[in-house]
Amino acid sequence: MRLSLFRLCIAAVMGSVFSIVAHSQPFASSPSANGRAFVGETLVYDGKLDKFIDISVAELTFKSRTSTNSNELIIDAEAVSKGTLLRLFRYSFLQQYASTIDLSSFRILRTTKHDVQKERVRDGEAVFDYSERRVTYVESDPKDKMRPPRRIASEIGNTVYDMISAIYAVRLMPLAVGKKMELSVSDSGLLYKVPLSVVAREQQKSKLGRVWTLRVEPDIFGPGRLIEQKGKMKIWMTDDPRHIPVRAEIDTQFGKIEIKLKSYSKTS
Repeated sequence: MRLSLFRLCIAAVMGSVFSIVAHSQPFASSPSANGRAFVGETLVYDGKLDKFIDISVAELTFKSRTSTNSNELIIDAEAVSKGTLLRLFRYSFLQQYASTIDLSSFRILRTTKHDVQKERVRDGEAVFDYSERRVTYVESDPKDKMRPPRRIASEIGNTVYDMISAIYAVRLMPLAVGKKMELSVSDSGLLYKVPLSVVAREQQKSKLGRVWTLRVEPDIFGPGRLIEQKGKMKIWMTDDPRHIPVRAEIDTQFGKIEIKLKSYSKTS
């Protein structure tokens, strides 16, 4: 289970793991005004494997807040393995992301992450420089101060998102059955292109009640893509202005992973 379950679970919850090409799907209105609507929101998800469908193996939490100058939106994301995963596979993980977004343009400025997989620990930071059209990612091992940091840099366009901010960017966009986009992904300093389609409108039972949803299918699996293995993904997002992801399924080499919304709250 060397491929992190966190990356697969995040992929499911977000509707896809990508940075959106600015011209592919415009914001419904001002990204600054709409982006502030996320402040104080908390989303919690349960992750389960099909072989143990009644047992949670991971929990994912997303919390959003503004920076001290209120011109930036900060999204804190955490994924943590449950005890079942440790007992069954002797495997545990903790991954924490903090994404800083410019509210005036709703594009990513900085990503920090803390990644623990069993005994392996890595800290990383990606800085997005739009004047230089470059993202620079630096990863270090806090357990080995003598080990040189790993550095990766890639060229970027005018508007880029990281894995977490992309969830919220999609939620700001007008979605409808038949919509197709090509998406540009930024992850750990590398860029990918991802086709995405809104394929159906369906009812789903969720913690929000029985709701109408849009089923989104991003193509992130395969050679040269974000996850270089066979797989398929389906995501259900509420068909309302909030576009809350309520359910997702991912078929992988580990089996099927199912992600469901556990709770939703908003304080402001």
